[in-house]
Amino acid sequence: MLKIISLAAVAVVGGFLIYAATRPDSFRVERTATINAPPERIFPLINDFQRWGAWSPFEKKDPGMKRTMSGMPSGEGAVYEWDGNKEIGQGRMEIVESVPPSRVTLTLDFTRPFKAHNIVDFTLEPRGNSTQVTWAIHGPSPFISKVMSIVLNVDKMIGKDFEAGLAALKTVSEQQSADRG
Repeated sequence: MLKIISLAAVAVVGGFLIYAATRPDSFRVERTATINAPPERIFPLINDFQRWGAWSPFEKKDPGMKRTMSGMPSGEGAVYEWDGNKEIGQGRMEIVESVPPSRVTLTLDFTRPFKAHNIVDFTLEPRGNSTQVTWAIHGPSPFISKVMSIVLNVDKMIGKDFEAGLAALKTVSEQQSADRG
């Protein structure tokens, strides 16, 4: 009987791992919001890491995290490194492309709680008197990520933070437009 239970357990674990291996080799999570402000008002809030505190949901998750900014003050070459609690982890972002006022692309490298190397894109598209802002992250899915994706929905986890960040970006951008209007 013990032999049958052991073989069944091995079969279940083996099936689980085989299924994980069939998962996609990359991932993408994105959210979009319409902000009642021109791209020129929104872009600087994304293109300058010093201004992320006003809208980034990750800044609020660990107010005590250590932050280091280096390189350019904003735009291409601006670097933001952090070391925070277990929810935030440790990592580094660098703006690698800045196309005012329509796109900002970052490299995002986590070192803790796990290593990951991803790309983050912000695109701003004018829509009459408003702007459609899309925040996306994409990158490779190594085997361990494929295994984790079976039990954890990365889109829902990251998506909630992107939605909160876009909502805060909307509030800050629209308030700036109202103040200047």
